[in-house]
Amino acid sequence: MENAYAKSVSEVLAAFGVDPTKGLSDSQAADHAKIFGRNVLPQEQSSPFWKLVLKQFDDLLVKILIVAAIISFILAKMNGETGLNAIIEPSVIFLILAANAAVGVITETNAEKALEELKAYQADVATVLRNGCFSILPATELVPGDIVEVGVGCKVPADMRMIEILSNQLRVDQAILTGESCSVAKELECTVATHAVYQDKTNILFSGTVVVAGRARAVVIGVGSNTAMGSIRDAMLHTEDEMTPLKKKLDEFGTFLAKVIAGICVLVWVVNIGHFHDPQHGGILRGAIHYFKVAVALAVAAIPEGLPAVVTTCLALGTKRMARLNAIVRSLPSVETLGCTTVICTDKTGTLTTNMMSVSKVCFMKSLYHQPMMDEYAISGTTYAPEGLIYDNEGVQLDFPAKLPCLLHIAMCSALCNESILQYNPDKKTYEKIGESTEVALRTLAEKVGLPGFDSMPTALNVLTKLERASYCNKYWEQQFRKISTLEFSRDRKMMSVLCSGKDQDIMFSKGAPESIFARCTDIMCNSDGSSIPLTPDIRSELNSKFQSFAGMDALRCIALAVKRMPPGRQALSYDDEADLTFIGLVGMLDPPREEVREAIKSCMNAGIRVIVVTGDNKTTAESLCRQIGAFDSLGDLSGLSYTASEFDSLPSLLKMAALQRMVLFTRVEPSHKRMLVEVLKNQNEVVAMTGDGVNDAPALKKADIGIAMGSGTAVAKSASDMVLADDNFASIVAAVAEGRAIYSNTKQFIRYMISSNIGEVVCIFVAAVLGMPDTLIPVQLLWVNLVTDGLPATAIGFNKPDGDVMTAKPRKVNEAVVSGWLFFRYLVIGAYVGLATVAGFVWWFVYSDNGPHVPYSELVNFDSCSMRQTSFPCSVYEDKHPSTVSMTVLVVVEMFNALNNLSENQSLLKIPPWSNPWLLGSIVLTMLLHISILYIEPLSVLFSVTPLSWSDWKTVIYLSFPVVIIDEVLKFFSRKPRGRTFRLRIWRRDLLPKEARDK
Repeated sequence: MENAYAKSVSEVLAAFGVDPTKGLSDSQAADHAKIFGRNVLPQEQSSPFWKLVLKQFDDLLVKILIVAAIISFILAKMNGETGLNAIIEPSVIFLILAANAAVGVITETNAEKALEELKAYQADVATVLRNGCFSILPATELVPGDIVEVGVGCKVPADMRMIEILSNQLRVDQAILTGESCSVAKELECTVATHAVYQDKTNILFSGTVVVAGRARAVVIGVGSNTAMGSIRDAMLHTEDEMTPLKKKLDEFGTFLAKVIAGICVLVWVVNIGHFHDPQHGGILRGAIHYFKVAVALAVAAIPEGLPAVVTTCLALGTKRMARLNAIVRSLPSVETLGCTTVICTDKTGTLTTNMMSVSKVCFMKSLYHQPMMDEYAISGTTYAPEGLIYDNEGVQLDFPAKLPCLLHIAMCSALCNESILQYNPDKKTYEKIGESTEVALRTLAEKVGLPGFDSMPTALNVLTKLERASYCNKYWEQQFRKISTLEFSRDRKMMSVLCSGKDQDIMFSKGAPESIFARCTDIMCNSDGSSIPLTPDIRSELNSKFQSFAGMDALRCIALAVKRMPPGRQALSYDDEADLTFIGLVGMLDPPREEVREAIKSCMNAGIRVIVVTGDNKTTAESLCRQIGAFDSLGDLSGLSYTASEFDSLPSLLKMAALQRMVLFTRVEPSHKRMLVEVLKNQNEVVAMTGDGVNDAPALKKADIGIAMGSGTAVAKSASDMVLADDNFASIVAAVAEGRAIYSNTKQFIRYMISSNIGEVVCIFVAAVLGMPDTLIPVQLLWVNLVTDGLPATAIGFNKPDGDVMTAKPRKVNEAVVSGWLFFRYLVIGAYVGLATVAGFVWWFVYSDNGPHVPYSELVNFDSCSMRQTSFPCSVYEDKHPSTVSMTVLVVVEMFNALNNLSENQSLLKIPPWSNPWLLGSIVLTMLLHISILYIEPLSVLFSVTPLSWSDWKTVIYLSFPVVIIDEVLKFFSRKPRGRTFRLRIWRRDLLPKEARDK
């Protein structure tokens, strides 16, 4: 029944054909079960394991790697290789792919748990009226039309319409659904609001919420999927996981790379068509096959086999660093996504605030003879912990608060006129509440005031254990005064009173809404001497002014406290007794902001990140909080910055889009609004991070580019999120964003390193083939170079320290390519040098080396006709292992120097020296040791067809390799200049670049 909140009790009961005094009969319940179904959230069929595994290989870059592995295996077989030589490269590639797939499967399996976690918020049993009598039934057996009774501590078993309140009031904590910081008073009257959100439906009890005060009966109107909790499940179910920005760009880059590789391979084969008939091939067909093998070798050289593994490793390293910042990453790609976040939609309650009501101000009469007559004291401490200090109106700390008459009576009233419990949970190591959060805040205040007659109160109580300290002062007052009678809170009186007896006197303590207490007070207590004086119109006016200040600008929830001496021997209270009270104080409380949040908001603004506060709380309270944390940036006029859900819904479509461009605060929202907000912002090309902790946040957390759950939040929110803040601190997000930006920068650096190195290998093979020289490198040598240079150094680049301006630069655009036009040009320049240096090493040994054959260059480029001509050297010289060993070593060493270039994208090595990343230096040393080992250890040198090098050879290798550092320093210099980043070469084919690169 969708509109039960707008119908009267009799209309709802008639719709289900139920008698409120008898409930449903068994036959009616059976019929309703057939029509409406069971009160369970349906089990969603999860994806089979084999589908999850196959899904991990549905990626173009992965497909390229699989093709590379197959080509490598075929190439090895065509060369007549057997055993380890034939399978080493494809084995390594498939091991890398298996590791990536395992990570993906684990991540997706965790995500599916979000739906299961919702079941924890369903009640197990319910007190149901069936066949004229109450019985306790499993909550799963409830059907629409059932009459259910709920009381304090009950978890609401289904969506229900209130039909009768059995106590003075009924209050429900529905924060997990709406995010409201305080419990909500429920009533029987119809809701007349148009476009009513959950907060407006005050006659509805929502499934999964908890009753914190009172007792009532209600009729079930929705079960299973047809509840508010069920709608959250459906929203999560229909939210498709989307690729992260990095994943999209890597896919685009993979497509671009595939096209380039295919084009170059075909080009190499076509360029050499004239050489198919060369005599050494033994025929045109064999010549065509030979150059096909060269093209395949070129493809193997061009494909960065280790890229997915290095990306995964870099992200994993980032997760470890972020864990130390209290940000627990559940999805590896989300680490990078944080770096390009442009909007953070943050929940208020429990995220920006502590989600613990806390008394921040108290006000009482100072003296009739002092101006101003009212004293205002500040209370520190933002949690339920009895840890805080009291400061007077001049900011001076009070050493003995309990010596002041008004504060002492405020503490007594707070402790005695109270039905809540404050306790310490040793498992969670936190102070927890049972009951109304406002009442627990008063208990905490009583602990901060301390007790009279002791020195250094309340610090003298620090010797107690936390279990004893939690309610030590409250228990003291409960021992001093015995409760005799209680008048519970009611909506018409808006107050509560208790009659207490102790110390040969009977006293009535009262607390309630200020307007109700003020009207019943005739006297007021003075803090100067504890005397009572008449509450004159002037004093009443000043008191009302203080109340308006607390409730208005400060947006505090105010409670007034009063006392009355009663005749001895009274055993009961009547409503008539609540008159002629003596006012003792006004208490202002709020759900306070976390101390670190203001600085975190400022950091977000400096980093170009918008912060939108999204909450189910009321507008006034939320606006006050936003002023405190600096979200409004000291703006006085909030028009266009703050909207309620109903205000936003009433806007025309075009104005909604404009509103979203400026919106800072979105209040009175329900789950659908949060999800809508994320969708619209994403459609505007924003990268959205959503924070939250309640069940109501789960759909939006899953829909956002990165969902961030609070560590103390619900299991549903955690399971639907990409990241969990262990300390519940919004400030941790800022640190995580900085880490995400650094990770993306490092990701670009090792992609740049790997691709420029692979371009060098392609250039080497391509140039050698075009010039007609012998093969500079054989496939097994290419494999070795890729393994040692693409593995350790590329991974070590992930340890680069972030640049100093990482949190002052604006977020990168979501459509920014991983490889921009200028960056691609730098790839080509560095890659071209790497390839030419490798070829130069090959030519040097043949033509110039003292230990070489001194073959003329013209003979070298016509080696294939050596046997047909008269030469001064034997043709067997072209089978010498020295030239390919020199080329291979040049390629390894030049790539090690190139790794140093990638300590920073644009900063010089003079500013960021090599020792800034000791991991990279260590990987370079280890890589060189591995390479030297295959040169000088005979079994390995035979396997890779290499030979030891002389010192003369090594000097040439260094001379040819080091210039790559100088070239990149020049390119970095241009990159740091405005013109450098917009520089374009007219001779390159722009259509060969990815679309994003062409648009730059």
